[in-house]
Amino acid sequence: MIAIVDYGAGNVTSVRRAVEYVGGKCVVTSDPAVVDSADRIIVPGVGHFGATAAFSKNGLGAALERQMRAGRPVLGICLGMQWMFESSEEAPGVFGLGTFRGRCQRLPVDVKSPHVGWNHLSITGDASLLKGVPSGACVYFTHSFCAPLVEDTVASCEYGVRFSAAVQRGNLFGVQFHPEKSGRAGLKVLENFCSC
Repeated sequence: MIAIVDYGAGNVTSVRRAVEYVGGKCVVTSDPAVVDSADRIIVPGVGHFGATAAFSKNGLGAALERQMRAGRPVLGICLGMQWMFESSEEAPGVFGLGTFRGRCQRLPVDVKSPHVGWNHLSITGDASLLKGVPSGACVYFTHSFCAPLVEDTVASCEYGVRFSAAVQRGNLFGVQFHPEKSGRAGLKVLENFCSC
């Protein structure tokens, strides 16, 4: 069972529908006990980095960290991916998990923000999450802040600056784009996650 974590940052319904479409069995939950018992976890999100502070207040963060230490596959989508980094300029004083090093930063002032729409992935690593997704595939973004390029970056994108579009370390995955809104390429990402 895949636990889709509802921490008040929205976008859980479309993620649930897309996971079910590719054959995944899932439940939307804000209950740490359900997260603790899940085989896989998805942390979606749209909104402000400050919303991730809810993880430290309701036990969800502790449950997620236990699952990560146990080697369970975890996928962060958009804000969920940014939360896996150390922090963000968007919410000074709110700390992320620090799974991936670096601070998320605002997109440059010389591009329209938020970055909303389709953009091309530049796949730079051999990642199980992106198996069957060709470099150059178009995926759908909606964000004003972005994660830096790091050692674990497996795909990047250019929008005023080159940023991490996908990261992977073992069973820990993150995508800045929205696979649930990214057509065939996005569905392949979710299918890969469901089978990892």
